[in-house]
Amino acid sequence: MNKVLITITALLFMLPSCRKEKGRFDGPSLEDLNKSFALLQPFACNKDSVAFGSGESALFTAKFNKAVNWHIHIRGMQSHAHKIISGQGNEISAPSGLWNGSTTMFPMFSAEKCTATLRIEGISDSFSLPIKIRSVKKNVGLLIADFETALNTQWTKFVQSGAAMDLSIKNDTLAPQGKGYLNMSGTVSWDWLTVLLDFPASVYGAATLPLNANPDAVYFNCLIYGVPGTNPSLVLFQFKEDENADGNINANNEDQYDLQVNVNWSGWKLISVKYSDIVSLVNGQPTTPKGNSKHNPDKIGKISMLHLADPKGGFANARVDYIIFTSTPLEP
Repeated sequence: MNKVLITITALLFMLPSCRKEKGRFDGPSLEDLNKSFALLQPFACNKDSVAFGSGESALFTAKFNKAVNWHIHIRGMQSHAHKIISGQGNEISAPSGLWNGSTTMFPMFSAEKCTATLRIEGISDSFSLPIKIRSVKKNVGLLIADFETALNTQWTKFVQSGAAMDLSIKNDTLAPQGKGYLNMSGTVSWDWLTVLLDFPASVYGAATLPLNANPDAVYFNCLIYGVPGTNPSLVLFQFKEDENADGNINANNEDQYDLQVNVNWSGWKLISVKYSDIVSLVNGQPTTPKGNSKHNPDKIGKISMLHLADPKGGFANARVDYIIFTSTPLEP
C-alpha cells in the first residue's frame, strides 16, 4: 500500500512539469485546424519590376486568417528559371518574403518577365502576380570562367587521343547561366584522363590569384551537369600554390589541393566548398601536401580542371559552367 501511495505522489509532483506554458502550442491550434482558410490581405509585391543587379530586392506580402504552410513559386517566362520561397505562419512579410534574385532550380534568371504564384498547402486556390527583372543578381567574387565566349587562348587545353573527344563551349538551352557552358566528353581505353583545361593565375592579372589570404573566407563554386546514361564522370580541380612566389609551381615542395567531384547525378548541380576544407589527394585518397601544409588561396598560381572516367566504362560526358570564388557559399 505504501508503495502505491509513493508512486501516486511522485506522479502528482511530475504533472506540473508536463504542462505547456500558457499560450504555447507545439503545432496549429484546434481553432486554426477547423477554421476555413481566408485571405485577409491580398498577395502582393512591393515592386512590379526590380533591378537585382543594383542591389534591389523584392518583398512579397500577404495575410491569412490562420497559420498555414505557404510557398511562393517564381518562374521566368524566358529562362524558365524557378525560385521557391517557403514559410509557415499567418502572414508573409520580411524577412521570409524577401527575394534577392537567386534561383532554386537552374537555369539562373535573366532580365525577363516573371510570374510569382502563392500556393497554400491544403488549399486548391492559388494567387499570382507579374514581376519583371530589369537586371539580374550580381555575385561578388573572382570569376574564373563563365564560358560565354570562346576559350581563352591563355588557358592551356589538352585532349587525349580517344573516341568522340570534345572540350568545347556549347551555346544552347542547357546553359544554367548566361548562354554558354563547357562540354567535356570522350572515351579513352587506356587512361582515366580524357580532357584537361588549365587556368593560369596570370590570366587574372597577377602571378597568383587575387584572393583573401584567409582560407576560411574563400569558397570555390561551380556548376556541374551530369549526363544520364553515360559512364560516370569524375571532375577533378587541382589548386596549385606558388608558396615561395618565384613564378614557378614545384609539385615536389609546394602545396597542391584537390577537389574531386563524383558526378553521380543528372542535370545541373551547384558545388560550393570552403577552400580550407579541400584536401590533397593521390589517386583519390587523402595525402599530406608537399609544401608548408597550409591553405594559401592567395598563392594559387594555377587551377587545373580534369575530366576523368573509368576507361572500362566507355563514353563519359560532363558539363561545367560558372566557376567562381566567393567569400561565402554561392547563392546563384
